[in-house]
Amino acid sequence: MSERKAQFAKQFINAIPHAGALGMELTQIGDGKAEISMPYDPKLVGDPKTGVIHGGAVSALMDTCCGAAVMSHPDAPAGTATIDLRIDYMRPATPGHSIRTQAECHHITRSVAFVRAVALDEDDDNPVAMATGTFTVEGR
Repeated sequence: MSERKAQFAKQFINAIPHAGALGMELTQIGDGKAEISMPYDPKLVGDPKTGVIHGGAVSALMDTCCGAAVMSHPDAPAGTATIDLRIDYMRPATPGHSIRTQAECHHITRSVAFVRAVALDEDDDNPVAMATGTFTVEGR
C-alpha cells in the first residue's frame, strides 16, 4: 500500500467526529486490512450495573474499521460508504478493557467491497463480536 493512501485513510478516520468522540485510534492499516482500538470509557457504558460498553459504540468501531480496510485495499481508489453491515454480538466486552477491531477487505468488485471483521478485548480467543459487510467502491 502506498504511503499516500495510508495517510489519506488515517486523515479520514481522524476527521470523523464520532471516531474522535469515542477515542478511536487507527493502530494498523495496509493492503485491505485495518485495526482500530477504542479505550474503555465510563461515558460509553450501556448498563451501569455491569459496566459493559454499549453495543452502539462497538458497532461504530466495527463500521469505521471496515471502512478503513476498504480504503486501504490496493484496488479501491477513493472513499467508501457502508451499504450493509451485519454484526453478531458474541458476548459483552469485559468492563475496564479497551476494545479493538480487526477488519479485512477480502474481495472487491468494480462497485462493491466485501469485508469481515472481529471485535476483541483482552481475550483474543473469545470475540466480542463478528461482522460481515458490503461497502461502496467510489471513483473506480
